[in-house]
Amino acid sequence: MNLDEIMEKPYWIIDILPKQVPGNSPGQYFKIEKYWLENQRAEIRQKQFNLILKLNCYMDISIDDEINPSPEEIRNTMKDADVSIRIGNAMILSEKDDTYMTVYNPDKPLLEMIRKIASGEGLFVWKP
Repeated sequence: MNLDEIMEKPYWIIDILPKQVPGNSPGQYFKIEKYWLENQRAEIRQKQFNLILKLNCYMDISIDDEINPSPEEIRNTMKDADVSIRIGNAMILSEKDDTYMTVYNPDKPLLEMIRKIASGEGLFVWKP
């Protein structure tokens, strides 16, 4: 399955917030997101990186057609660039300027594993 096909499949969000912020929310989501990205980006990326490493303990992942790159390579890629992480027929999209990651086309066991690991990292998994 190619990336375009995967991105048309159902997806979930791996986020620092427990659910999607409604468009009519009286809060100040965009100001807070900007603050997080300016002041806590490294901490958020570390949680995301930890999730990927923990997943990689249980299953193969590939980045740029390299299967199971070293932890250092994964960290450096996630730190400096947008990255598509393939896990079988699923994909996790991690964009450096977002506070969340998107997981496309996970099967039930993968989604369950992501939820468990995310919870341990203080992250939430929800369907938009």
